[in-house]
Amino acid sequence: MQPHSASSPGAAAPAAPDPDELNAWLRLLATPGVGRDTARRLLAAFGSPQAVFQAGELPCRSVAGVAVAAALAQRPPGLDDLLDRVATWLHGAAPDGPPRRILVLGDADYPGALLHTADPPLLLYLEGRAALLNAPAVAIVGSRRPTPQGRENARAFGAALLREGWTVVSGLAAGIDGAAHEGALQAMGEAVPGAAPGTVAVIGTGIDVVYPPAHRALTRRIARQGLLVSELPPGAPPLAAHFPQRNRLIAGLSRGTLVVEAALRSGSLITARLAAEAGREVFALPGSILSSQSEGCHELIRQGATLVGSVAQVIEELGRPAPAKGGAAPPDAPGTRSAATDAVPDAASEADDPVLRALGHDPASLDVLIARCGWPAHSLSAHLLTLELSGQVARLPGGLYQRIEIA
Repeated sequence: MQPHSASSPGAAAPAAPDPDELNAWLRLLATPGVGRDTARRLLAAFGSPQAVFQAGELPCRSVAGVAVAAALAQRPPGLDDLLDRVATWLHGAAPDGPPRRILVLGDADYPGALLHTADPPLLLYLEGRAALLNAPAVAIVGSRRPTPQGRENARAFGAALLREGWTVVSGLAAGIDGAAHEGALQAMGEAVPGAAPGTVAVIGTGIDVVYPPAHRALTRRIARQGLLVSELPPGAPPLAAHFPQRNRLIAGLSRGTLVVEAALRSGSLITARLAAEAGREVFALPGSILSSQSEGCHELIRQGATLVGSVAQVIEELGRPAPAKGGAAPPDAPGTRSAATDAVPDAASEADDPVLRALGHDPASLDVLIARCGWPAHSLSAHLLTLELSGQVARLPGGLYQRIEIA
């Protein structure tokens, strides 16, 4: 079965490798012993995957060594199954569904942001709006087990950045990643005039594998309104080794990476380190000194990451994406709205609430709040329930309450 590109009805088919060329790419990357670095050396020496296989074993030895040259001369085990899976995925797009495409290194549409990283992917599987790969983007990453405040911050930053014209990149993981994607999707259609941002999910599985399974509906929404990206072939499972590799793409596609919440051993810190090594901005939200989920952010700040408490501060560092040709007035001009200020709620009512003032910014127990407010337990519990239902307070494990303040 021969892989080929697929696109939505009525749209011009995107440029893509012809079937023989694509099969050569897939065979090269499936050859035992050929990693990304070896593949790049072979491509630099011979020009294309097809030329690598036409060169013969002896010329390949001087570039990749005896063992790899011998492997290149043989058909890789499982190659036919791989070609079938790729073809099935490409052919399987619904007539009214998001377009599917495979992008290879050297393609005219290959994202320049990745091209200038230390380890650009050789092949990308795409489903959705491929143009978002070259859109100005900010990554939002963080804990898979965030606090309620962290989840709300990720959602609010995702929405506000998209309104300002930034595409939001994340990894579709549970927790902060999913909340950032959700916030961006909720703000679709509210971007500054002339901008067409979206959200890009870079996944650590095959493009056809939903992980975590709870994100099935979110995955469908991103494919239709944004873009799904993977460098792994269809069917690739969620192995632990895949996710650090995925993180380099998140960092590489983005002009800045915002870490919302992260423990000291969080994979989000890998993304932040890769972003810094690529010369991109790194931002971190501070949190409670009592929360282990903030320790990673505090360590990043200690190492030089920019501390931010609002979207306005991210915009201050990165600026705003240039509007499309014939562009609109700047977002802060009279008659236009600024997402950086929209993300900050009106605090007047909060200033008048003695329980919110007593709660402060760190989690507190009912007993602590009774001592601070002087209210009887039943009255305080009833008022906390009202604040919880209005979205101003979250109930945490261990009988603690935390004030929710959207960044």
